[in-house]
Amino acid sequence: MKIQYASYQDTIDFLRQSMSEHPHLIRLQSIGETWEGRPIMLVTVSLDVTYADDKPALLYTGSIHAREWIGNELAIKFIQYVIDNYKFNPKLQTALTRNTLYMVPCLNPDGFEYSRNHFSFWRKNRRNNGDGTFGVDLNRNFDAKFMRNQNTQSNTYGGPHAFSEPETSAIRDFVERHENIRIALDYHSQGNVFFPAHKFNHEVEIEGTDLNVLCANMNNEIRKVTGRQYGIHRGKPPAQLIQGSGREYYYRKGIIATVVEVGTRNIPDYMKNMAQSVAENIPAVAYALSEAINYSPLAPARVADFTIKHVGHDNVELEWEYLERDDIYFEVYRSEHNKAPCTEENLVAITKSLSFVDSQLKSGHFYFYNIRAVDKVTKIKSPFSPELRLKTTLADNQCGRTLFPPREQVGYLSQNYLSKNKEHFGYNSMFIGVDKNRGTSIGVIAFDLSTIPEGSHIETAQFFLYPMNRVAAKIEKYGEWSISILDASLIDDIYDFAKIHDAKPLHTLGQTIESDKMTQGIWLRWALNGVERTLLESLLGQNTLLLRIQGPQTLPIGNDSQVMQFDIGYGSFGGGLHYRPNLELIYQLPELSSTVYASSCNTIYKDKVLADKLSSGFDADGEIVYGQLAFELNECFDPQRTVFTGACLTLYSSNCLAFAKDVRFTVELVELKDVDFKHVKQRQKIEYIGYEVSNEQLKERTAHNFIFDSYSLKELARLHKAQTPLYFIIRATAESQARNALVNWRDCQDTQPAQLHVEYIERRIEALPAPTHLQTQVENGVVKLTWLNTDSSDLVGSFVVRNRFHPPRSPFDGVKLYGGQDQYTLDNFGNADIAKYYAVFSYDHVPNYSEPAIIYYPGQRDD
Repeated sequence: MKIQYASYQDTIDFLRQSMSEHPHLIRLQSIGETWEGRPIMLVTVSLDVTYADDKPALLYTGSIHAREWIGNELAIKFIQYVIDNYKFNPKLQTALTRNTLYMVPCLNPDGFEYSRNHFSFWRKNRRNNGDGTFGVDLNRNFDAKFMRNQNTQSNTYGGPHAFSEPETSAIRDFVERHENIRIALDYHSQGNVFFPAHKFNHEVEIEGTDLNVLCANMNNEIRKVTGRQYGIHRGKPPAQLIQGSGREYYYRKGIIATVVEVGTRNIPDYMKNMAQSVAENIPAVAYALSEAINYSPLAPARVADFTIKHVGHDNVELEWEYLERDDIYFEVYRSEHNKAPCTEENLVAITKSLSFVDSQLKSGHFYFYNIRAVDKVTKIKSPFSPELRLKTTLADNQCGRTLFPPREQVGYLSQNYLSKNKEHFGYNSMFIGVDKNRGTSIGVIAFDLSTIPEGSHIETAQFFLYPMNRVAAKIEKYGEWSISILDASLIDDIYDFAKIHDAKPLHTLGQTIESDKMTQGIWLRWALNGVERTLLESLLGQNTLLLRIQGPQTLPIGNDSQVMQFDIGYGSFGGGLHYRPNLELIYQLPELSSTVYASSCNTIYKDKVLADKLSSGFDADGEIVYGQLAFELNECFDPQRTVFTGACLTLYSSNCLAFAKDVRFTVELVELKDVDFKHVKQRQKIEYIGYEVSNEQLKERTAHNFIFDSYSLKELARLHKAQTPLYFIIRATAESQARNALVNWRDCQDTQPAQLHVEYIERRIEALPAPTHLQTQVENGVVKLTWLNTDSSDLVGSFVVRNRFHPPRSPFDGVKLYGGQDQYTLDNFGNADIAKYYAVFSYDHVPNYSEPAIIYYPGQRDD
C-alpha cells in the first residue's frame, strides 16, 4: 500500500486543522452521509470566507471513482498551497478575493477507503445491491441521460435510478442551493486528458469555445511545470458519451464543466509520478478558480456575431457587434493550432474598435481566432465568442492540396497478428507502439501524389494525425512516436509486417513526439523542413508517399503496454471525414519562361519624337530626353490563366558618356495616354523597375538588367489582365545640369533589341461563380441540402460547411459536411431541430473558392 497517500480520515483531520488555523479563509462542512456513515466533506475557500456564497465559485470534486486517488490528494495539496501562498501571491489573492472555491476532495469516501484497505482496483461506492453485489458507479448516477443497467456486477452500473445514491444526491442538493457555481472540475485518473462536457448532440454549443479555452489555458499552466501536454477531447456525440455523469449534469445547469483525467495509472508511484501530477495541476486549478468571475453575472456580455469580413493571402479582417460602452475593450487571440490557449503569448489585439485587421500572415495556412470583451475598470472578462476558424487564401503563384489516404492504404500492422493485419486497414483506428498482446505495432499511410505535377516546388508540407485515445500509453515519459518516409517502389505488399518494419527509411522526420506530449483530441502536426520537402519533390515521379509511424518497441520489466490510438475516420468508432489523417501541401507548379521583344520604341524630345529609336539623357540645351518602349503580352499569355512569378527587362547600351559628371538612368513602368513630351512629362508612374544604371556601369558592360520587384510583378499582372500594353520610360538624372549627355540603347530593329524576360505558371486566377438554388429540406429526420453547380470545365466540386452561429464566409468557417462533384448532401451528424446556417462554395483545381451561397435553416424547434 502506498503509505504516502492520505486516508479519508487524514483528509478530514487536515481540513479541520486548516480551518481552525485560518478561519477567515477556510470553512468546512458535511453535505451528506454515505451508506457506511462517513461524512461527505466539502471545504469552502475564499477571502473573506464569510461572504463566500456571494461570489462566483469553482466547484472541485475528486475521487468519485474509488481507485482514482489523485482527486483527494490534489485537493489536500491545493489547500496547503493556498495556505502557504495567499498572503503574498497577488494572483492568488485576487482569485480568492473575487471568487470562491468549493472543494469536495473525495465524493466517494466508502469506495475510497475500500480501495485503500481491501481491493485497490475498486471503482464504485459500497451500496449493498441486495443480490450479493456491491456498489454503484457514482459517475453514472446523475440524471443527465441516466441509463438503466440491470447488471449490478458491472463496474459502470448506474444504480436503480438517478440520484439513488447519498453521494450524488448530496452534491446535487449542494449545487441546487448554490447558483453562484460557474465552473466545475471533476478530477479523475487516468489519461492526461481533459474531457469537456457535452449536450449530447453533434452541434457546436455557444459555450464550446469557453470549454476548450479553459482546458487549454489550464493545460498551459501544466506545461509550465512539467512540460507535459494534456489532451482535450469531447468525445463523439451523441454516441459513445457516458450516461449519467456529473459533468453533463453541471453543464446542463449552465456551469462550464470538464473532467480532468490525470496520470497514466490510477495509483502510481507517489514520489516519481503522483507528486508530478499534483504539482502540475495546482497552478491549473488556481487558474480555473480565477476564471469563475468571468462566467458570472458580473461579467460583460459575450461578443456577438464574431465573424470574417475578408480573407486574403497574408491578412484577414474580422468584425463583430457590441452595444456601445465606453468601459469595454476587446481582446483578440490568434493561434495556428486547434484547442490552443488564449494567453499573453497569442494576444494579437487590444482594441475598442468593432473590427480588426491581422496582417503578415502565411498564405494557405489555418488560423484560429478568439475574442472576449473586457471591463476596463474591473478587468472582468466576458465569456468567449464561438471560435473563428479560417484558412488564408493562396498567393497568386501557389496551389494547394489536402490529400487523404484511400481507405485500403491507412491502417496498422502488428507483430503478433500477421494473418489479420490486412483487416486493420480502413477500419476504426491505428494502434501504434508495443503491448504484450500485439507485440510491436506500426502505422502505415500511403498518399497518392499523382495530382501534383512532377517538377512542382513544394513550399510547405504538413502531416496531420488525430490522437483518439492514450489510455494504453501507461508509462510516464517513456518512448517517442515518429514518422519515416519509405521507398514505395521497394515494397510490393504494404500489409506485410516484416517488409514495412524492416524497410530502411529514406528519411525519418526530424520532429518526434514524446509520450508526455502525446495528446488526446488535439491534432498532432509534423511540419516538413526544407530537406524533407526536397525529398517529397523527388517522390512526385513515382506518385506515392509512403509513411511509417512508429512508437516504442520494447517495454520495461513489469509493464504491459505503451500504445497510442489514432483515428483514421473509418469504422463504427471512427470520427468520420473530419478526423482522417491528411497531408496539407502548398506548392508552385513547374515554372515556364518566355522572352518578349518590344513592340515599339521611341525617343522623345521636347519638340519631337523619333520613332524606332531608343535614346535617353539630356540634349544640347540641357532638356531631358526620354526613351520610351512598349511590350504587348496578350498574344502570348492568357490573362485568366497566367501568374507571373518573375520578370526582367534587359536593355543594351551602344555608348557611354565621355565626361565624368554623375548621370544615372532609371526605368519606370508607367501608364501613358500618348507618346509625346507633354504626356510623358505628365505620366503616371507606377513603379521603378530594378536599380538605376550609372555611367560607370555603361562603361563596364552593354547589357543591363532591370528586375521587377513584388509590387512591379503585381502591376504587371494588373495591366496584363486589363489587356493594356506595358509602357516603360527610360529617364536620366544628374547631380547637376548636364548637356549633350545622350545614351543610345539598341532599338526594336537592332540585332539585340530590348527584351522582357518573364517567368510564369499557368493556373486559373479568378474564382468560379458560386453555386445557385441552394435549398434545404428534412428527409427522415436529416437535413438535406441541394444546389446547382456552376457550369464550367474548371469546376472540381462544391464544398459544404455548416455554422450554427453566423453565415460561413470561408469554406473553413464551421463544420465541413461535403466536398465533391455532387449537387446534394445530407447533414448526417447534425441535429435537425437546431437552427443553423449552411454555405456552399465552388472550387477549382488551385483551389480557388467562390463566394458562398448561403441559406439559413430555421430548425424544427427553438433551442
